[in-house]
Amino acid sequence: MVSNPRLTGRRILITRTSGRASFLASELESEGASVISIPTIEIVPPESYAALDDALAHLDGFEWIVFTSAHAVEVFGQRRKPEIAPGNMAAIGPATARAIEQQGLQVSLLPPLYVAESLAKALAPRVSGAKVLLIRAAEARDVLPSALLRAGAHLTIAEAYRNRTPSESIPRLVDLFTSPESYPDAITFTSASTARNLAAMLETAGLTLPPKIVLASIGPITSQAMRDLDMEPTVEAAEATIPALALVIAEYFAVSSRIP
Repeated sequence: MVSNPRLTGRRILITRTSGRASFLASELESEGASVISIPTIEIVPPESYAALDDALAHLDGFEWIVFTSAHAVEVFGQRRKPEIAPGNMAAIGPATARAIEQQGLQVSLLPPLYVAESLAKALAPRVSGAKVLLIRAAEARDVLPSALLRAGAHLTIAEAYRNRTPSESIPRLVDLFTSPESYPDAITFTSASTARNLAAMLETAGLTLPPKIVLASIGPITSQAMRDLDMEPTVEAAEATIPALALVIAEYFAVSSRIP
């Protein structure tokens, strides 16, 4: 724990998948927070791995392999044939890059901003006429593939996983928001899907978000999704990373605690 924890006594709700919540939880707990993990996303296999397996069987034919999440990298590592060497590898952000490196592979490109728009801009000058494999979730924005196609890439998209709403989280949300005594001080949103799914789950349960809860967004794409749902972000991370999200929450409460 840090020497002067800024989140002591604060209850923070984490909405990301249970398998991905631990890093954010540890960052917040190091600042003294009490963490509540209620996932609004569950990662499950795609309807079929056929497209991915076919692409991986011809992996050496792609000049670029592009990943937009660490989980896509993990599925890639589980299903690829190690004897087939991949081409250049592009990652949307540091967590995805670390997942690639953990496979014993090198990252060729990391964009300056960790969002699809920045990744598309960084890739565009490099992919004209190139065969590009994009490995991603079944449900994803079209920003990146559209940009790659406009840049002249020969694009193959392969689904590595699907996101779905975990129904077992709904009764936990009901318990959390039944009385003001159990309300969290803040809710974290690490993707547009976490915001959309939380809104849908609250609607299913007949609940609305109580006022004065801090809504913390990991970045501009997530923030826009929140605004589309009438959930104005209280704070937004300076960069789309978990440490930056934890930092902006800690800084917010450190300042608010000093306001008379």
